[in-house]
Amino acid sequence: MDFVTPDDLPAPAGYSHLVITDPGARLVVISGQVGVSADGAVAYGWEAQTRQTFTNLGVALAAAGATWAALVKLTYFVVSTTDLPMIRRVRDEFVDVEHPPASSLVQVSGLFRPDVLIEIEATAAIS
Repeated sequence: MDFVTPDDLPAPAGYSHLVITDPGARLVVISGQVGVSADGAVAYGWEAQTRQTFTNLGVALAAAGATWAALVKLTYFVVSTTDLPMIRRVRDEFVDVEHPPASSLVQVSGLFRPDVLIEIEATAAIS
């Protein structure tokens, strides 16, 4: 895979503008994950929910036979953008910071439950 940041685009904050997958790569699309553990408990607060969300993404990647290195795209849905530095810090504990995935972030007025603060969808490519 090639992780590309063209010189003619603004410098990204911890993501790649483009990820070009290898021919024949198997695409893995992961539904939006949130800060809810397998037993249904919602993590309390932004950092705990962000960390649980990334943990859930890791479980989904593993179920597909993928690692974080296969991640090519993240789409974030957040109810507030005030904690972006913390979200980026937690993200960097999980993703390959040398080859960060392409990313989009959308602020929404709410998610499917009022106590859920962040949801992240992911796409991976397994060569």
